[in-house]
Amino acid sequence: MTLGRHLSWVMFGIVLNTNVHADGATIAQQGTGSAAACQSCHGVVGEGIAAAGFPRLAGMGAGYLQRQLEAFAEGTRSSAVMMPIAKALSAADRKAVASHYASMPFGGTAAMPLPSSALTSASQGASAPKVSAMATAASAPTPTVGATLATRGRWSDTLPACEQCHGPGGRGVGADFPPLVGQSATYLAAQLIAFKSKARPAGPMNLMGVVAQKLSDADVREVAAYYAMLPAGGTR
Repeated sequence: MTLGRHLSWVMFGIVLNTNVHADGATIAQQGTGSAAACQSCHGVVGEGIAAAGFPRLAGMGAGYLQRQLEAFAEGTRSSAVMMPIAKALSAADRKAVASHYASMPFGGTAAMPLPSSALTSASQGASAPKVSAMATAASAPTPTVGATLATRGRWSDTLPACEQCHGPGGRGVGADFPPLVGQSATYLAAQLIAFKSKARPAGPMNLMGVVAQKLSDADVREVAAYYAMLPAGGTR
């Protein structure tokens, strides 16, 4: 084999290797090098594993996902699981796997079940006698703390509503404000705590750092539970 042909084969191998490692679907399904397959923790279709607190990735913005992987790789976002995985991926790998999950359908998982008390009330309402509109309004349940924080905020603490940045229904806005709907309460609460402890970057203008500091532990549980119960279907 001539030197020219040998160099050609070497270059072909380098290009082929780069393409394989930058295949987001392959990384997600099989992993690469010392990086485990993403679906091992995030589910076959990127739906996440709520019970374990592993977040949904499907349908999240590519730029947002790539930035989170870069933060894990750089150590600015802390996670014993994700930091070594992100470090094992090249910049091209991180971009490819982020694009892969961004291209997956967002509305692929069912809503979290409502509490049994809510289901009981709903079933009783189907057979209850008709009442006047005034009586119905008077007996309407007071919005939960989580719903109030999500949709109205708490201006006595200069705390804006979550949906002012994350959009109506928590479906996300642009590249910097990801969807909250479709994530588990466990994951959402853990991220609010991470923002409070500065274990992850607080985003544009330190918005989440400021917001999280104004939330009590009870607030964190309530708002996380509220978004976890909203239906994840539909378009962003």
